[in-house]
Amino acid sequence: MIYAQVAYAPRTVTPINASAAKLIGMMMNHRGGKRILMWTACLAHFLICGIVFSVSSGASGQKNFAERWNPTRVPPGVTFVGDKVCAECHEGKAASQARSSMGMAMESIKDSKILTEHQKLAFRNGPYSYEITRKGDQSFYAVTDGKETISLPILFAFGQGKAGQTYVLQYDGAYYESLVSFYNETKGLDFTIGQTRDVPASLLGALGRRLSKSETLSCFGCHATGAVSGSSLHLDKLTLGVKCEACHGPGGGHVAAGKAGEPNAKLIFNPARLGGDELTQDFCAACHRGAGEFASLKGMGVNNVRFQPYRIFNSKCYSDDRRISCAACHDPHEPLNADAAYFDSKCMACHAAGGNTARAAAKPNAQASAPACRVETKNCASCHMPKVELTGAHFKFTDHYIRVVRPNEPYQN
Repeated sequence: MIYAQVAYAPRTVTPINASAAKLIGMMMNHRGGKRILMWTACLAHFLICGIVFSVSSGASGQKNFAERWNPTRVPPGVTFVGDKVCAECHEGKAASQARSSMGMAMESIKDSKILTEHQKLAFRNGPYSYEITRKGDQSFYAVTDGKETISLPILFAFGQGKAGQTYVLQYDGAYYESLVSFYNETKGLDFTIGQTRDVPASLLGALGRRLSKSETLSCFGCHATGAVSGSSLHLDKLTLGVKCEACHGPGGGHVAAGKAGEPNAKLIFNPARLGGDELTQDFCAACHRGAGEFASLKGMGVNNVRFQPYRIFNSKCYSDDRRISCAACHDPHEPLNADAAYFDSKCMACHAAGGNTARAAAKPNAQASAPACRVETKNCASCHMPKVELTGAHFKFTDHYIRVVRPNEPYQN
């Protein structure tokens, strides 16, 4: 699938914690046999701790989501009140969040700006011809080999179209990811990222990729609110896009206590309570994918540039410091700021003039700092976080691996 901020790909490995992922990276890049044995022993320790932590935190999350909430592991039977109820008290944040990339992670076909403005889209791949046509408030996705045709109403549009938009279809009781997607750069259709560019062997294969149950839950769990409960999909309860309760958990108890004039802050999950590493590598990475999936993401090569928590984990400056966490630069309640200069103050929070990490760390209660750049004092991200264009993606993704970028260097994986 393609979209502005969240990029999903089938997950084939069990996530591990970020510390274990760091050790794996060190082992893979180290050739000393004795050192490898040492790292192996340490890794075993981290894995065991990680398993125990995952089991215990999962259990506590079931009991009290306000203390521990994972947006992709919604307990069965949970009831969401909806973002309109949240807006009764948090009107400003709810309104701005609805305009953010996450808030528009999924669109209805009726209101899709892309499908409304492009009444007919066409594409050809070998003997197969594709058309997306608009009829009233509905859009239809059709593929034909010249003899037979499959034509289906598009159920949902994934992504608001900054990079592109992918479509979900239903055929013979199963969900399919469209073989072709809309790309904003070309204003037309091309192969969906992750789909094979070969000529399909059958008309059904040309329709798109059939989604497994786990893939379906992941897609809807990361692009909508309230659609997944336990291991079941409930499209009748779906709220389009990532809204308030997707990140804060169900708000029934929180709202009821507030209306009764009782304390309610601890009855809703607040990601601001998390440390920097946990926020980035556990919470945000639940959808954006992080270092816990080290092996599978490293094997993707340049395609892993779409997964920001994983890429930033490789940065020399990455730590548990909230000043380097996702939320330090990106307010989830606001539309994404694309101005490189906007992020300068974020960088300068650590890289102040005369900064010295060791000297700052030696002072009681002092935050670590780092030297300022020797070359420039503005537009930091344009140099240290280069944009990478993926073949066929028609879009340049910002690489969150913060580093000194050498001219013409190969992709740093």
